Amino acid sequence: MSDIVVITCAVTGGMTVPAQSPAIPVTVDEIVSQGVEAAEAGASILHIHVREETTGRPVADLDLFERVLRQLKERTDAVLQPTTGGGQGMSIVERGAIIPRFQPEMATLNAGSINFGLYPIAERELEFQEWERAYLEGTRDYVFRNTFADVTYLAGLMDEANTRPEIEIYDVGHLFNLRQLIKDGVLSAPFNLQFVLGVLGANSFEPDQLVHMLRTAERLFGVGSFTWSAAGVGYPAEFAAAALSMMMGGNIRVGLEDNLRITKRELAHSNADLVSKVVTLAENFDKRPATPQEARALLGLKGAQDVKF
Repeated sequence: MSDIVVITCAVTGGMTVPAQSPAIPVTVDEIVSQGVEAAEAGASILHIHVREETTGRPVADLDLFERVLRQLKERTDAVLQPTTGGGQGMSIVERGAIIPRFQPEMATLNAGSINFGLYPIAERELEFQEWERAYLEGTRDYVFRNTFADVTYLAGLMDEANTRPEIEIYDVGHLFNLRQLIKDGVLSAPFNLQFVLGVLGANSFEPDQLVHMLRTAERLFGVGSFTWSAAGVGYPAEFAAAALSMMMGGNIRVGLEDNLRITKRELAHSNADLVSKVVTLAENFDKRPATPQEARALLGLKGAQDVKF
């Protein structure tokens, strides 16, 4: 087992609304500032979404992405990993447009469709903007669509751009989807897996489930044919997943996209708070955060010199 761990920070995402926490970065300046701070705290990969600056609504605006990516590249050497997951209501073409435009080193690639329920948040006593409650309630009837055709389309864009996919696995069935996509010639090993547990509508975070998903991947694809990371959605799942992942030799993801709390009773003030907590956790496992260059080498990335931003 390596003495380094790759830490990804998911800076803002599309799973939360601003009413949930004042720490959620909304504007370009806020996203960039928190990304830089997270990298300084120990994150070697920054997972990037953007939001409408006036409301905080998740969007796929390429101009916003360009501003965020360019400014982050100027201020940090971290790997910049934009999403192709987007947010509720975005088409596959909108979600994939970042790839040919920016040709990033790495981008997310979701391996299958799931129900994606955020609606219980709408029941909380928060000062919602009008769009926020509707956005959350709308997920009662929302399917996060990632068909075989969708994944093939996005994988083709990534192949043309020499962008390495991080394959998002929300449920064990997505591993069997991946096996078929390999048979179809759409994807090939070695590849990078991100196990995401805790989304309502997909696999819950339980230790047995992460172990099951990892062992299934090893059985299907072979030990050593992939690198992997784990993300637990919510508190305390984010930190429990980080600990379990490090125990089993994996990497970790934290960030305000996935979890807003630093303790049971305290909201995190920033993404850097969450990164700092898992850096301390890693030290307890005699591990240190990977540098961006170490992460690039481990994950087989082309390097920041070959992106288009």
